[in-house]
Amino acid sequence: MIRLLFPIWSGRQRLANLLRYCSKNSLLDQGVQVHAASLRMGFGFDLMLSNDLIEMYSKCGVMDTASLVFDRMTERNVVSWTALMCGHLQNGNARATLSLFFQMVFSCLKPNEYTFSTNFKACGILNVPEIGMKIHGMCVLTGFETVPVVGNSIVDMYSKCGRINEAVMMFNVLPVKNLISWNTMLAGYTLAGQGEKALLWFHRMLENGEIPDEYTLTTVLKACSRLGKIREGSMIHGFFITSGFPCSGKAAIAGSLIDLYVKCGNLAEARRVFNQIGQKNVISWSALILGYAQEGNLAEAIELFKQLQNNSKQVDGFVLSSMMGVFADFALVEQGKQMHAYAVKVPSGSEISVSNSIVDMYLKCGLLDEAERLFNEMPARNVVSWTVMITGYGKHGIGKEAIRLFNQMQSDNIKPDGVTYLATLSACSHSGLIKEGEEYFSQLCRNRWVKPGIEHYACMVDLLGRDGRLKEAKYLIENMPLKPNVGIWQTLLSACRVHGNLQLGKEVGQNLLTLDGENPVNYVMISNIYAEAGYWKEYEQVREMAKAKGLRKEAGRSWVEIDKVVHFFYGGDDTHPMIDKVHQVLKEMERRMKEEMGYVHGVKFALRDIDEESKVESLRVHSEKLAIGLALCHGGWDEARVIRVFKNLRICGDCHDFIKCLSKIVKVVFVVRDANRFHQFKDGLCSCRDYW
Repeated sequence: MIRLLFPIWSGRQRLANLLRYCSKNSLLDQGVQVHAASLRMGFGFDLMLSNDLIEMYSKCGVMDTASLVFDRMTERNVVSWTALMCGHLQNGNARATLSLFFQMVFSCLKPNEYTFSTNFKACGILNVPEIGMKIHGMCVLTGFETVPVVGNSIVDMYSKCGRINEAVMMFNVLPVKNLISWNTMLAGYTLAGQGEKALLWFHRMLENGEIPDEYTLTTVLKACSRLGKIREGSMIHGFFITSGFPCSGKAAIAGSLIDLYVKCGNLAEARRVFNQIGQKNVISWSALILGYAQEGNLAEAIELFKQLQNNSKQVDGFVLSSMMGVFADFALVEQGKQMHAYAVKVPSGSEISVSNSIVDMYLKCGLLDEAERLFNEMPARNVVSWTVMITGYGKHGIGKEAIRLFNQMQSDNIKPDGVTYLATLSACSHSGLIKEGEEYFSQLCRNRWVKPGIEHYACMVDLLGRDGRLKEAKYLIENMPLKPNVGIWQTLLSACRVHGNLQLGKEVGQNLLTLDGENPVNYVMISNIYAEAGYWKEYEQVREMAKAKGLRKEAGRSWVEIDKVVHFFYGGDDTHPMIDKVHQVLKEMERRMKEEMGYVHGVKFALRDIDEESKVESLRVHSEKLAIGLALCHGGWDEARVIRVFKNLRICGDCHDFIKCLSKIVKVVFVVRDANRFHQFKDGLCSCRDYW
């Protein structure tokens, strides 16, 4: 009898080995064949092979089949449950992981260390510290808290959930602190934006005798780059050189060094590091390409991208998405279309992240129809896909479409995350859908998985401010469970300005300066509310305060693309070769607007206590008007067409009124994207309904 069983059980082990090989190498077709063979050999309900099948299907991304194998098992152990949890997590469904965990607990099966660590990772991804704390409590009761892999996972979970103090407390009680423990805390401080503490932690780690690895060094370089600490970053770079550490041969470290110098504004050093790398990988290329793009040197960024293409390197989805992001931010639609055409031809172009970035590019360039078409043609969509489209509808002032999409995604079993809720609330705000916004905010507050953040409360403040309910907005800020930040007070101050509530505006302005007295935007906003009310003395006092501190706000800049060439303008710009022609066209438009519509300049928007004629002149040279003037020079205004202009700041009230009137007397539709949203000017009306 024993002799008969032996070949059967050795066959069982061979099947297990084959399944593990298929799992390791993501060989789905071969794995399916092994599955069929196991059924023919009578191992359909074998516990070990079923566990291996779950892992194989999970690694190959076929979670439906993995779940089916799990559901048909007559016997399950902790490995079965943990394998399916890991599968859901690896395939981006952390909620399913946590749901399985609690089902397993209720079935009276005890988790092991890998079950706990998997679910702590899920809590970190979902940012649900409350659930993480419950699981932590189970670890304490079962004694798994002291197991290194679990302890490190708990530290990581608290760090990713923004509970850095709890992470430190957990780290301090770890009985064994290994390099992973130190790296987890270092990454936690960096992720939390506490770069100074990350650097102190790095020094403490070295003093403790830990030898940093590649992950340690890339994390500390990231902390330096976020802080703009080029001196500290350069010292670490010097340490690499003096210790003989082969940083030019380590792709992640070389990429982090390039990113450091790029973020600190030293592109020359970034380029030098890049040139020293023997085997350049996509990380290094993308870091430098994005560096040039962020510095506004688009020509060099595009040239580097062409070199990357010609270098026989496989352009991955990250680079494609990043380049799309550059074209989206600068609204370079022609270059974006060329990149789209390239993405269609390469394997990574079919990745869902790339498709999302292409849709986002068309939305930010104002091509809503093209974005809708691509979104509808996507073979698969994730939560980011839906969020991108909802955001686009919101920015274009089509709030009802954003709401329709928000409801549709839930019907398609896609759970909205915090960013999706933020996009939906913002869309309600931009479209004046007060009641709907309040309803979705209440829904968010009841959501078990997603908790409202400061940005969600800021959207509600904007909604209430739009409705003139300023006292309610202030009450919400003062009574919300989160500490108010600069952004939420700025939102309320903008509403005070729109509704002319100087008294509340003064109070809010004081809060802003107390929170952040080094932010030039705060001084500009406060001075503007005084200027619009005619309080010129107070206006000058605030401006002088900013001047004494050496604060200067970002210069307004607008640009327009004509015949595939992008033209940039600053306020009062006289450097463009066609500037005289631009002024002639603008004056001609003003003359017609005065004659046909009685248009007058909104001189209150000049915001300076000077004579009326000087105010008119200062308003005439605003950057968005100069961009529109140039576009009118290249095509006239008697034929129906669309002119798209983009601005880095919020459009001013006078320019808004000017473009509205202009759209009434010419056949042109003007689409202006400012820092907040899109404005479509047509037949004397704006899509924002004069609230932005």
